[in-house]
Amino acid sequence: MAVSAPTSKFDIVILGASGFTGKHVLREALKFLTSFNSIAIAGRDTSKLAQTLNWAARPNPPPPIPILAADTADAASLRALCDRARILLNCVGPFRRHGAPVVAACVAAGCDYLDITGETEFMERVEREHHAQAVKNGALVVSACGFDSVPAEMGFLFHSRQWVGPARPNRVEAYLGLESERRIVGNFGTFESAVMAVKDLNEIEQRRVIRVKPKIPGPPPKGEIIEHQKKIGMWGVTLPSADATLVGRTLSTLTESPDGVPGMNESEEMVEKRKTFWSSVKPAHFGVKLGSKSLLHMFGFIMIGILIGVLGRFSFGRWLLLKYPSIFSFGGFSKNGPSEEEIASASFKMWFIGDGFSNERLAAEGKKKPDMEIITRVMGPEMGYVSTPIILIQCALILHSQRKNLPKGGVYTPGIVFGATDLQERLQQNGISFHVISKSSLST
Repeated sequence: MAVSAPTSKFDIVILGASGFTGKHVLREALKFLTSFNSIAIAGRDTSKLAQTLNWAARPNPPPPIPILAADTADAASLRALCDRARILLNCVGPFRRHGAPVVAACVAAGCDYLDITGETEFMERVEREHHAQAVKNGALVVSACGFDSVPAEMGFLFHSRQWVGPARPNRVEAYLGLESERRIVGNFGTFESAVMAVKDLNEIEQRRVIRVKPKIPGPPPKGEIIEHQKKIGMWGVTLPSADATLVGRTLSTLTESPDGVPGMNESEEMVEKRKTFWSSVKPAHFGVKLGSKSLLHMFGFIMIGILIGVLGRFSFGRWLLLKYPSIFSFGGFSKNGPSEEEIASASFKMWFIGDGFSNERLAAEGKKKPDMEIITRVMGPEMGYVSTPIILIQCALILHSQRKNLPKGGVYTPGIVFGATDLQERLQQNGISFHVISKSSLST
């Protein structure tokens, strides 16, 4: 175990590096040791962290990375940790249970914070309780820097910018398709977060931040719970994920600040780049659907959703769901998580199907039906253990190398912080690609 001087400061500290996702984040971070001046890992069990470092470094010997003791239930240990970190990568979930004290410690220390949560209630609470102090202390807090919700956010921004000139989108619907040569199971933490999200629904609605809504041409779309898209050959069922919420937050921030949020010490070149980027983003109604080529799979997804939605409202129902996740998800989730072979065989495709107007005047003149369609796609490797570490580490690299071009502090979405940077190009260089599939006219 490497030992560091008590006063040394680390470029990044990975908290929870021995967890299901954290160990894959560490493995990805080791690829970029020369890009970060210093890395440390932290958690409750330092011996387990040492074992994880050996696993992540295979087949090479483990590098001399400091291993620090910290516990999310020990505020003093978290503050000491954050005092030694420039950027903290939080991989300790469920975040509704363990995340708040970590954010509080980062904000108090003026340490930048990134995490991989997809828990809406947690993110809303963090924004509500910590934004003002984070701005004051110069701590940049960005949640959902993994598969939740960067492919959706960056994918939406990429799609939106394809509506050039007078063309305007009205509705963009994302269809998430999961592919694998083997049956792959999700880990228990993801399932637990979904179950507990049902419990939090009322609180989320009652305490939701009131936001400015962007002006979108045309009437609000009447989306169906189940839809079929012939052009991509997929059925889709509405997915109550954080993706749509975060895209909405980004568009709301953009409505109030059309040029985006200024960096703390931007170069003139970056100011111009930021303004040019955000001027090309056009708002639209956005939703996400879980997609499959099989209608039978759709009914399976719906049944799982109904079970979680009904049982998740009651304490005994939640106990049943969390006690027997494999039974209630028809084998879709397991306390053991997926094997390395299952992870290697999996991938995702997220299709963005946008309907809108070839000229926004058509909507203003009362032409209610969209006459134009654009289809784009984001695709990449397995979501939770391959894509998520890639995304988180690339966000950390940008935060490390381009800090002066990013907001001084505050609680923001990944889209607002990283949209105008080179994150899309970095993701493409690391296996997550963005494509324009088609642009076509719709019969009216």
